[in-house]
Amino acid sequence: MLSLIDTHHHFLDPQAHYYPWLNDAGSPAHRYGDHSALKRPYLPADYRRDTAGVELLGSVHVEAEWDPRDAVGEMRFIASLREQCGLPSVAIGQAWLHQPDAAATLEQLAAFDFVRGVRQKPRANPAPRGAPGGMTDAAWLEGYARLEPLGLHYELQTPWWHLAEAARVAGRFPGTRLVINHAGVPSDRSDEGLRAWRAALAGMAAHANVAIKISGIGEAGGQWRLEANRRVVREVIELFGVGRCMFGSNYPVDSLCAPFQTIFDGFAACVADLGAQEQSQLFVDNARRIYRIEA
Repeated sequence: MLSLIDTHHHFLDPQAHYYPWLNDAGSPAHRYGDHSALKRPYLPADYRRDTAGVELLGSVHVEAEWDPRDAVGEMRFIASLREQCGLPSVAIGQAWLHQPDAAATLEQLAAFDFVRGVRQKPRANPAPRGAPGGMTDAAWLEGYARLEPLGLHYELQTPWWHLAEAARVAGRFPGTRLVINHAGVPSDRSDEGLRAWRAALAGMAAHANVAIKISGIGEAGGQWRLEANRRVVREVIELFGVGRCMFGSNYPVDSLCAPFQTIFDGFAACVADLGAQEQSQLFVDNARRIYRIEA
């Protein structure tokens, strides 16, 4: 049975709490297409059923775009789940680094002993050409500078065409770990699209303080396909090295693409030719080190 620390999943309850992307009518389309199946609670009991085929050694809840007016409230919800169910092991909170209340929010998040970092999807362009994104804002950079003193790292989800901005941030703040989500979002699987994505990732890989999660690499309107995803998985590992890559399920979001077991069997197939120690790094050891999860 596969041993795993899942570095990217979400617990949510849109019946009890407010998530704009799940509760608001007419919310923007998800990159996988129709996401109405996600408008239901997904809690530790659901997750344990989905992960029954792996030896789950730990997990990382990543903020689920909870009500941005009450970012700290999500961590109170997660704290209650941990007390009741023992999951997740650790969590990533929501913080809007450019907002006037960023300092207070970060201090409150850091006070939870299981919070390891924060995520915010910075302002991004819908296509490669356009004005700079949110990571160039002076207020955002001021918020980012607050992370290291609080012992927090930053989780980045952005289209690959903004990774040049992120690389400059990583270079400016070498003491702050930055973890790229969803393999840099390689949504365009054409040869041209993948070459551009790889070039952008290479700029990030040059910074030792950057790690990456191979997660959320399903495709819109289709099942998780090994033949489509093998190149993505292997090129990420080639760029960053085994020591800075981790696997994550992105459940329940990636349930739109495949059952949990299909995704992790696919990851295992992509790295089946690697040694046992390297596979252990990808599935367990790197996550334990980067997210400070006790054995």
